This record gives sequence, C-alpha cells and structure tokens, in this order.
Amino acid sequence: MSATVQAQEKELFGHPKGLYILFFVEMWERFSYYGMRAILTLFLAAPVIMGDPLSGYGWTNAKTIAFYGTYTMFVYLTSIPGGFIADKWIGQKKAVMLGGVLLCIGHGILAINAQWAFFTGLVFIVIGVGFLKPNISTMVGGLYKKGDERRDKGFYLFYIGINLGAFLGALAVGTVAAAWGWHYGFGLAGIGMALGQLVYMWGLKYLKGIGEFLGKKDSPDKELMKKPLTKIEKDRMLVLFLSFLIIIVFWGAFEQAGGLMNLYAEQKTDRALGFSLPFIGDTIPSAWFQSVNSFFIITLGTAVAAFWYKWKMKGKEGSSLFKMAIGVIIMGLGFLFMTKATMEVVGEDGNYTEKASMIWLVLAYLFHTIGELCASPVALSFITKLAPVKYASFMMGAYFAATGLGNKVAGIVGEFSQSAGEFEIFTGIAVFCTIFGILIILLLKPLKRLTHGAEDLEPAKD
Repeated sequence: MSATVQAQEKELFGHPKGLYILFFVEMWERFSYYGMRAILTLFLAAPVIMGDPLSGYGWTNAKTIAFYGTYTMFVYLTSIPGGFIADKWIGQKKAVMLGGVLLCIGHGILAINAQWAFFTGLVFIVIGVGFLKPNISTMVGGLYKKGDERRDKGFYLFYIGINLGAFLGALAVGTVAAAWGWHYGFGLAGIGMALGQLVYMWGLKYLKGIGEFLGKKDSPDKELMKKPLTKIEKDRMLVLFLSFLIIIVFWGAFEQAGGLMNLYAEQKTDRALGFSLPFIGDTIPSAWFQSVNSFFIITLGTAVAAFWYKWKMKGKEGSSLFKMAIGVIIMGLGFLFMTKATMEVVGEDGNYTEKASMIWLVLAYLFHTIGELCASPVALSFITKLAPVKYASFMMGAYFAATGLGNKVAGIVGEFSQSAGEFEIFTGIAVFCTIFGILIILLLKPLKRLTHGAEDLEPAKD
C-alpha cells in the first residue's frame, strides 16, 4: 500500500480523523459547561421562593457577578496544574480522560437540589476542566506536523465544535430550566458531558500516538525533556507570556456576557415575543441569549478563517498577534451597542417602565463574535506553534490561566458597574479595548522578532 493511500485512510475531508473525535468530545463538554453557565448567574440572582423549582439564592447583582468572576477564574486557573501533571506524569490523553470523569461527577451532583451539592459540584467541575481543557487543545495541535498550513483551519473547525456545543447547551438547558426548574437544567448539562466521555472512549483508536506521555523510558523524545531551552525557545516563551496580556484584556471584556450582560438580559431587556411558544410561553428565556455568540461563530467561523487565510497568502500582515489585536478592537466596539441599550431603560431597582430592545444585545454579541473569531482560535494555534514540546501542555495551561484572570477582571468590572453605572462601564470598555488593540499593532514588529519565524509556512511538498 502506497504512502499516499495510507495518508488518505488516516484523514477525512482533508484533516486527520482524530480531529473529528476531539471535535465531538469538546462539543459535548462545552454543551455541559456553557449550558450550566447560561443559567448559573440567573439561578444565583433569582429570588428565594420556597417550593418553587425556579427559586434561587436571592443574591444581589454585585455578589452574583463577583462570584461568577471568581468561579470562572478558578475554572481556567486549574489548567496550569492540569497541564503540568499531563506533561510530567500522565500525558494529555489520560489527562483528558480523567478530566471527563470528574466533569461527569460534578455536573451530576449539580442536579441535586441542595446547597452542599451546588458548591461540591462546582469544585468537581473546576478540577475537571483543569485536566480536560488545556490538554485536549494540545492534542489538536499534535495532529499536525510543523509548518502544516492546515493547522489554523483545524483549530477553527475545533472551535466551531466548541461553539456548536455552547449553542445547543444554552438553548436546551435554558429551555429545560425555564420550564421545569434550575436543577433539571443542571442535570441535562450532565447528560451532555456523559455523551462526550463516551465519544472519547470510543474514538481513542483514532488518536494513537497523540497526547502520549513523553517521559516514559521507551519514548523516543525522552532526551528532549532533559535539554535546557535554547535562546530561540526562550524568546518564544517570552512572546507567549506577553501575548497572554492580550488574552486577559480580551476575556476581561468579553466575559461580561455570562455575568453583567446575562443579568442585563434578564432584568433590563424587553424579551416579549408577541406570541407563545411551547414550554416557555411568550417571553424569551434570558439564557437563550447566551447561544447568540455561538450561533454567529458557527455561521461565520469558516468565513473568517477563509478571509485570514487568503489575506496571509496574499503576503499581507497575518500574524497571530495582529489578528488578536484586531479581535480586541472589534470586540470592544461591540460594547457601544450596550451603551445604546442603557439609553433606552427607564426606571430603577426592578421597576422599569421601559426596557432595552433585544437588538442591541444581538448586535453586541455579533461584534464580540467577530472579535473572538479573530483572536481566540488563533491564540490556541499560536501556542502550539511556539511552545517547546516539553512545556506544551504547561503553556496551554498558562493560556487558560490568563483566560481565567480575564474572567476575574470581568467579574471585578461587572461588579463595579453596579455603583459606577452601566453606561460608563460599557463605554469605558469600548474605548479601552480600541486603544489597547492599536498599541499592540504599533508594537507588532519587535514582538514578531521574538517568534523567530515560528509562523512561517513551509513550502508545499510534492
């Protein structure tokens, strides 16, 4: 059998078959995470009504947003030990398996209507995401050889899988929670995670040689783990850490979605349909708005990826750092629509005679999505290009830790909006992100020198 035929057998639609396994695993994991996330702040802020399945904890908006920021920060910070353990002891493949098991337990516990179960379930989810999230992304990078121009496209496809799960999760969990109660919604999220775990176990046969532990004695790379970093590797590590500052700023603004903007949809947005739907009545559940971002990613993802690919092939500036800076600017401009939304609200303290139109939330999420498509999947690919092999999972974990810090910043900013004013916060985010993105573009040349050509494409081989 020729090498060409063998290569074709290992691929599907121009990409390794393992990509599609990881696609569906991450899809179901994100179904569970984003489904739960869509109702988390709504549950915490809902009033206490004894015996009502929609009874919440009655927390204030400020306390709810602060808790959300802290929780999501820890979700991503645990990616550092999760990546470190994979690098040093068990490899990415086993780390993803362990993370999936912990997530199944965590989401299952959340379905129990008890305060101890709620906080216990969140702890399991935090640890589970720490093992699964950085390592499954590293495995995607491991499917492609150095210089393979398909790598970025592969990450875009993987990113669409993430958002397909997030889209379905927000709609399904949001609907179940609105119709039958919060904990039924949490339970549905758990079922999604279980499906993801089954897909992973079945698809391991397509992931042979990917994500294996490099430190074992029979590994051909065992000597690589002992070598000190070269000057080039150190420079690349430096630019990666500098790029994490962009990540913190991006997610510090973007993650208003799950906190401040989610509560804004619930409390200050006119969600009336004008007609009735089964299970939910004549009002759109607030959680559904958490699916808008994912819907736009699914519909626009390939178009944005194709645009940047053609842009770079024409010899124009197409570095990951440039795309990330552009993404920050576009995402920031989306908050101007939220500024407009605040101008339509009349009243205060829950007594609103006029609420904002839904269109402003949708337009804000559209701009946030385009910005995200420019920045986030590219950042994942950037790490797999620059990180030394022996620190691959650690650097992916550091990326998600930066994402976690961004989530904490989002919580602090969102909490501050309750005293400073939402008009001021939304406008301030738009201005800051625009200035920050322009600054990165101005510093692009010295930053690119530190990559030492890691993003240069290798010439095609016959």
